[in-house]
Amino acid sequence: MRHRAQDEMEKIEIDWLNRWNRYAPDRVVVKVAETGAEYTYRHMWEHSQKIARALSREQNIGEGDRVALVATNKVETLFLFFALQRLGAILVPVNFRLTAREVSHIVNDSGAKVLIMDEAFSGLAKELELSQEISICSYQSLITSWQDEPLPEKPLMMAGNFESPVMILYTSGTTGFPKGAIITHKMIFWNSVNTSLRLSLTDQDVSLVFLPFFHTGGWNVLTTPLIHKGGKLIFLSKFEADQVLSVCQEDKVSILFGVPTTMEMMARSSSFESVDLSSIRYAIVGGEPMPIEAIHKWQAKGIPIRQGYGLTEYGPNVFSLNEEHSESKIGSIGFANFYVETKVVDEENRSVLAGEIGELCLRGPACTPGYWNNPEATAQTIRDGWLHTGDLVRFDEEGFHYVVGRKKDMYISGGENVYPVEVEKFIRSLDGVLEAAVIGVADDQWGEVGKAFVVMQPGESHTADELRSRCLAGLAKFKVPKYFQFSSELPKGDTGKILKRALDSTPI
Repeated sequence: MRHRAQDEMEKIEIDWLNRWNRYAPDRVVVKVAETGAEYTYRHMWEHSQKIARALSREQNIGEGDRVALVATNKVETLFLFFALQRLGAILVPVNFRLTAREVSHIVNDSGAKVLIMDEAFSGLAKELELSQEISICSYQSLITSWQDEPLPEKPLMMAGNFESPVMILYTSGTTGFPKGAIITHKMIFWNSVNTSLRLSLTDQDVSLVFLPFFHTGGWNVLTTPLIHKGGKLIFLSKFEADQVLSVCQEDKVSILFGVPTTMEMMARSSSFESVDLSSIRYAIVGGEPMPIEAIHKWQAKGIPIRQGYGLTEYGPNVFSLNEEHSESKIGSIGFANFYVETKVVDEENRSVLAGEIGELCLRGPACTPGYWNNPEATAQTIRDGWLHTGDLVRFDEEGFHYVVGRKKDMYISGGENVYPVEVEKFIRSLDGVLEAAVIGVADDQWGEVGKAFVVMQPGESHTADELRSRCLAGLAKFKVPKYFQFSSELPKGDTGKILKRALDSTPI
């Protein structure tokens, strides 16, 4: 039986806006770069109250209900996130780059009660095949309704508790279907604590929000930790290298976060050499290892690169390399954050020694409780309390860790995870295709892109452009292979399994 004191303590831990509305109500929490509009902690608190009341009355949203969202980045999504927490509801952000088939799967799998859609995607809404009764409402209409909403006479406090889910983030699945990682209040709280301790965050820090809100990075790398800390966010609806550099100078950004692709785009900007970035203490880079040459470009600008590591299912801020080691341990992801327990194991689940390669496993309070509606995937990933990441790492004698590859054949294209099994499954469903194998190959712009090896059925033929066009109709653009190579057969082992290591990884 839960004690009342425990419940009350958890309310304090999860209701950050309530605290900052008391401590510093007039402090700016977010500024919109495109318009200059500023929102204080009081504004965010009040807006979350109004949206919660509107959703409760108009959509009958309550505790445990899932609310799916298909929209480009909008500052109002931050208010929506905290509003749903007041109702005990769960936000399901959906990648707006996905096709109708993929969006339908996520909405159906999550059992969403309401689907909020940006009017820009009205065409997509008509193509969805939903398996349950669901209310579809316009994002713009929602904004209009809460703007005229009076504040509740009695403030709405947070529903649920520390273990309650607040979000489901769908990640590409190794079985061909996306899996919904459950994100709880507890995860967000401990990720914030870990981040603040390792990155020395203060209420004076300023950072950018430009990563999409269907990514854990958009929410939990610096957005939620800085809100927890009382800091300031500069919101951009999308990433544009020149604009980001300009905003960094104008708004005195102190911590910059990006993935190697965005960092390289900024470094290639014509304004990179002249822009004043002296306010930036360091840049945090995650998503995939940053090339050493790219690290040197930023360090020559006087900005240390803190290579990091994380994943949706844990944190996601798991490892960080302190800036004083950015040169001596270049290429390393550093040490695990404060409240993260790690081990590196071989195929027999035995811990490996320094210098040996093994799978990284994680344990601690920032770990997901599992995948939504998918106990099999949960059991495969979380075993004996340890989350098996599927990432291969090694550590040196001093304990610094280095990512060396992925146990699964997932690759990362422009910061987006792509699982070849999902792409292969779709290609094989196309008329005339007998077999397909997809691997990631190096690409100057996106880091990695897909290369598909296709075997056609006897008497059938397709051009690469034809296959690419058909893939674009059923897969998100970032999942569609850049290269298609036709073969008479694919290399196979004794069991008939395709040997991907024998495929040519040279771009065509």
